[in-house]
Amino acid sequence: MEAFYTLQGEGYHTGRAAYFIRLGGCDVGCVWCDVKDSWDASKHPQQSITDIVSAAASFPGRMAVITGGEPLMHNLDALTAALHEAGFSINIETSGSSPLSGQVDWICVSPKKFKAPLPEVLAAAHELKVVVFNKTDFDWAEKHAAMVPAHCKLYLQPEWEKRNEMTPLIVEYIQQHPQWQLSLQTHKYIGVP
Repeated sequence: MEAFYTLQGEGYHTGRAAYFIRLGGCDVGCVWCDVKDSWDASKHPQQSITDIVSAAASFPGRMAVITGGEPLMHNLDALTAALHEAGFSINIETSGSSPLSGQVDWICVSPKKFKAPLPEVLAAAHELKVVVFNKTDFDWAEKHAAMVPAHCKLYLQPEWEKRNEMTPLIVEYIQQHPQWQLSLQTHKYIGVP
């Protein structure tokens, strides 16, 4: 769908230079998705892996973030192999609802209620990032935290449109449950993609 060089705005790698590769196509369909244009893959022209990697390599940063849509709807074997060959570390942001593919260095799973994450994707997660839309999401977050490895980083992130309402609740929750950390969409606060 699009690719751009920016800073990682949320989660564990916040603040790092990153080349984002947003793949078209999503079968999850979150009502609060901020990139609904990504859902229909047919609306976006296909690009060769060579062109994608060449564009990424034109920037000095060497962290690539594959996102979507739902990036795991695609087989990522060839893309991740080419990115590694070009010297990139590779992160993926996924709902976890499709099987893993490719060689990825960091897996961020952001589970969605609309289509459950697969147990094998949760078991491989380095980062669990739960978007908090309402108070019931804390219990839902704990349910998923019980399904990830012990080393997995746990993040609670307010849904952007409800950040003023949910952020104080998240802060209070983390104070009582310090295994969690706060994630904010800092890219939206500072005005970068």
